[in-house]
Amino acid sequence: MSLKSRSVMVVGAGIAGIQASLDLAEMGLDVHLVEESATIGGRMPQLDKTFPTNDCSMCILAPKMSECARHPNITIHIKSSVAEVTGNPGDFTAKIVEHAKYVDPVKCVACGLCEEKCPVKVDDEFDMGLRKRGAISRSFLQSIPSEYTIDEERCLYLTKGVCRICEKVCPAGAINYEDKDIEIELNVGSVILASGIDTFNPIGFGHFGYKRYPNVVTSLDFERMLSASGPFGGHVVRASDNIEPKSIAFIQCVGSRDESIDHNYCSSACCMFAIKEAIIAKEHMKGLDSSIFYMDIRAFGKDFDKYYEKAKGQYGVQFIKSKVSEIRELENGSLSLRHVLENGKIEFTEFDMVVLSVGLQPRENITKLAKKLDIKLNEFGFCRSDTFEPLKTSREGIYVCGAMNGPRDIPESVTTASGAVAEAVKYLRLDRQEIIEKKIPEKDIVGDRPRVGTFVCHCGINIAGVVDVKDVAEYAKDLPNVEHSEDLMYACSQDCMNTIKQRIEEHDLNRIVIAACTPRTHEPLFRDMVSEAGLNPYLFEMANIRDQCSWAHMNEPELATEKSKDLMNMGVAKARELAPLERLPIEINPKALVIGAGLAGMTAAEALADAGHEVFLIEKEAELGGNLRNIYFAFDKDPQELLAEKIKNVTKNKLIQLYKSTQIEKIDGYVGNFITTLKTEKDEQTLEHGIVIIATGAEEHKTKEYLYGKSSRIITQVEFEEMLHTQQFPKQKMKNIVMIQCVGSREEDKMYCSRVCCTKAVKNALTFKKRFPNINIYVAYRDIRTYGFREKYYTELRDLGTMFVHYDLDKKPEVTLVEEWNPDSQLNVTVFDPIIDKEIEVKADLLVLATAIDAKKENIDLGRMLKVSLNTDGMFLEAHVKLRPVDFATDGVFVAGLAHTPKDMDESMTQAKAAASRALTFLNKKAILAEGTICEVNDNRCTGCGYCEQICAYNAIEVDLEKEIAIVNEALCKGCGACVASCRCGALDLRGFSNEQLFSAFDALDMVDILGD
Repeated sequence: MSLKSRSVMVVGAGIAGIQASLDLAEMGLDVHLVEESATIGGRMPQLDKTFPTNDCSMCILAPKMSECARHPNITIHIKSSVAEVTGNPGDFTAKIVEHAKYVDPVKCVACGLCEEKCPVKVDDEFDMGLRKRGAISRSFLQSIPSEYTIDEERCLYLTKGVCRICEKVCPAGAINYEDKDIEIELNVGSVILASGIDTFNPIGFGHFGYKRYPNVVTSLDFERMLSASGPFGGHVVRASDNIEPKSIAFIQCVGSRDESIDHNYCSSACCMFAIKEAIIAKEHMKGLDSSIFYMDIRAFGKDFDKYYEKAKGQYGVQFIKSKVSEIRELENGSLSLRHVLENGKIEFTEFDMVVLSVGLQPRENITKLAKKLDIKLNEFGFCRSDTFEPLKTSREGIYVCGAMNGPRDIPESVTTASGAVAEAVKYLRLDRQEIIEKKIPEKDIVGDRPRVGTFVCHCGINIAGVVDVKDVAEYAKDLPNVEHSEDLMYACSQDCMNTIKQRIEEHDLNRIVIAACTPRTHEPLFRDMVSEAGLNPYLFEMANIRDQCSWAHMNEPELATEKSKDLMNMGVAKARELAPLERLPIEINPKALVIGAGLAGMTAAEALADAGHEVFLIEKEAELGGNLRNIYFAFDKDPQELLAEKIKNVTKNKLIQLYKSTQIEKIDGYVGNFITTLKTEKDEQTLEHGIVIIATGAEEHKTKEYLYGKSSRIITQVEFEEMLHTQQFPKQKMKNIVMIQCVGSREEDKMYCSRVCCTKAVKNALTFKKRFPNINIYVAYRDIRTYGFREKYYTELRDLGTMFVHYDLDKKPEVTLVEEWNPDSQLNVTVFDPIIDKEIEVKADLLVLATAIDAKKENIDLGRMLKVSLNTDGMFLEAHVKLRPVDFATDGVFVAGLAHTPKDMDESMTQAKAAASRALTFLNKKAILAEGTICEVNDNRCTGCGYCEQICAYNAIEVDLEKEIAIVNEALCKGCGACVASCRCGALDLRGFSNEQLFSAFDALDMVDILGD
């Protein structure tokens, strides 16, 4: 088979499709991104905030959307569908249909006049029918592409031959009623499916009154109500009387975990979705009473339990373990909830509003798409994939990511997207890329007086709801050297960035200041935009008036506005002193280092080798496999077969150099040029490589609770699985087995869910129950967290007669020996059962503890070597919880598997492939450009004292003993400024943040004596 194609088709342009496209494009491949709607972005733009950081959803997504639209290797096909895919992997022929838009995208200037004058007004699907749109419209203000399209089913001219008003009022002459569907044929090597997910429509659930009672809304309806860019501008009111609610109930599992509608799966994201909405609602409406009615709180992701506890403790959200059976509307529009408590007691509680936490289900058109692509669906209608090959469809060469093969949240969708890329590149030709020269020559501004342009972003009402944005823009006009000042609705949107580029040209601007969101997410985007306008990207300054003004002073709008003016004044003062900076090239060594040869490490090494790169795979133990060596069951699969296959693949692959019983002594260097020192029993060795993947795993928590270690009848779930495998059970006849969940996790100082414990307990109990159906199993649990399709196994175990007893943290089970003097005695396990409202005692023949997953202690040393952070639980901290879940803030270093956070086998493999994919975006380049904001040394002032060398966290400075001056390694320097602040001689300065620039900014600030002295 000839693998010559350098093109990939990605179907679906939500966050997963965008991430997959960007990864592929960064490897130098050509991407065709096919999207049925008129914009990229998918579901994420509809969300107000994202948990657990409460970041504005569009604020973190918009830079990704813009990057995708501007990337030269990505072709976006909006309003397009796949007709068929024929051929074989490496040589597919894909036919897509670009449907008529009836608007010329080149001519359209997105002025909005057409929609304003359109006589047809229909429910806006993006705003969940809470607002009207025209028959000609665009999805939302920040949509990409930004041009308008005509809804041919609603347009009066296209349906009845009358109107044409939009054509008459369009100043650009962009309306084209003669537009036709176009069929396009693409030659692609691989296909990645990322068509997303739909929310469950609860209209059929009459007992909840959705669409009958105006104050009953879905979670997605409520999301649009909360959104600053939504139909109500973030001000939540009841539909019945436009009064702000004083109490809101959230009802979980509407359309999920329900066998009656063939939805016997958990939608995974809904619990956290509701908790987030309850928190945000309480921030919007002071004194609001928020209550969540739930069966199990499934906060199984990284830091999710901390967020859950924050909702209970800091925000006072009430969590009621109860099933709501009926909602009735009262005369005043409020709602009475009939619900059953755990003990069977029926209660009626009144709320002003009810939010139905609707589940997630397959896209409506997935069956048609599956037929066109000849792929199979699973029993729930999602794309079928294998447990041990979670990114593959039933057709070779076609891969799946995002929520198309199962409900999942944003970071998991992003992870699966990058993982699918690692699979897809097997059938593509990867050539290492040179640094691409700029198409637009950079203007020489040396000697020119500063001509500053200032732009202030509304961000809907995210900023403008507190800060008087127009007043700030007017204020900036009178600042020295400001040639142009303007306020923009969404500065990061494509049309607004085009406006900024036009203003740079029109006013000959040579410095740009944008007052908007955080530089953490938006600075790279705006720098690229400035570069596209012909300016050096470092002639840009950003004022963060969202985090530091509108968010910090949301109840003080006048002071927030004044502070915004101060930040703008400081930004302009600094901008006047900005100078062009040069980014130096860094050569990339194409070899990779993978630390840890468990499931994640072996998977990552295999993926990198498949892409043609040499890999050093380091394992501290004498055997490969890590924790996988202790796993023997996976419902219908054999993990030991997977282990044997992985070991075979990595040991026989000529591109993988395996180092067992090897310790890492030291890691020096930087992205593209790492040097690692290894130590074995015999000798030391150094390796040179371009990237690092951390896959060091985790370990089982060593507990002393529940008499563990004092009786042979008390074991952990890991030990129980070994017992099931060897079939070496206690010699005494068994009648009762008790399992206790959450041993050592979800408690103070270890406030996280170990994620796999519930599934492991269910798996082991099912395996045992099928062999010994007459032995009773009791499971004492806090929340059963069998998320996704794992729910069906939980249902199966219940149907087999297993007893589940819920306990709270303040009423833990108690364990005693029946015969205190006998360590092999039976056990008395006492637990309070809320259903019968009293304690029950079980005489157990075996007690199985689901102990936590702990981070490894050596993470601390490894983190220091690589300059990467750990969270408070000792696990490695990713660069961004939502959009960079496998990257670190340190370039060229990635994380996978249990080293990141507890996860199951399929999730570890997916994240390992994702880490490999992200690594390939570096390894497939011959060189990258370093940052320009780096330290420089004034040789005349430097005394060579070496203090800067001691303080530098990145080993970027060392003293030349012969010259007695400090020398900066520009590739290593991260521009943190620690050395500059500590230099006693004032010999160090930071480019882009020089003393002159900072002093100018400080001098511009009108210091107010707040103490009155």
